[in-house]
Amino acid sequence: MKKRSQLGSFIAGIALSTFVFATSVSETMIEAYTSQTGQAASARQGEVLWMSQNEGRRCSDCHGEDLTKAGKHIRTKKVIGPMAPSVNTTRLRDKKNIEKWFKRNCLWTLKRECTPREKANILAWLASQ
Repeated sequence: MKKRSQLGSFIAGIALSTFVFATSVSETMIEAYTSQTGQAASARQGEVLWMSQNEGRRCSDCHGEDLTKAGKHIRTKKVIGPMAPSVNTTRLRDKKNIEKWFKRNCLWTLKRECTPREKANILAWLASQ
């Protein structure tokens, strides 16, 4: 019984450290973006951008409104894992990957690159999920 308790503690520790690491990467990126804009990140504004229509598209069309659940790309039908780092520990862990997907998804959804402020707001909202 003691081994199970130790194993459970070990797994919980790994999950927590993975979440903390994801948070620190996103927080570092948020700090970098906000230093460019001089404005604090707003999770609320990130959510508004995520849900808002732009020429018939919005982030939630593919990623969903409930970020703890998987989404599906509207054109390719490819399943997209949950965006919430609280349930998907692979989210918000790699700066290069985050930048790649910001570029691709902002161009697809907004028909332009996201501004540093928009990126900070979206990351703040995603990190809170």
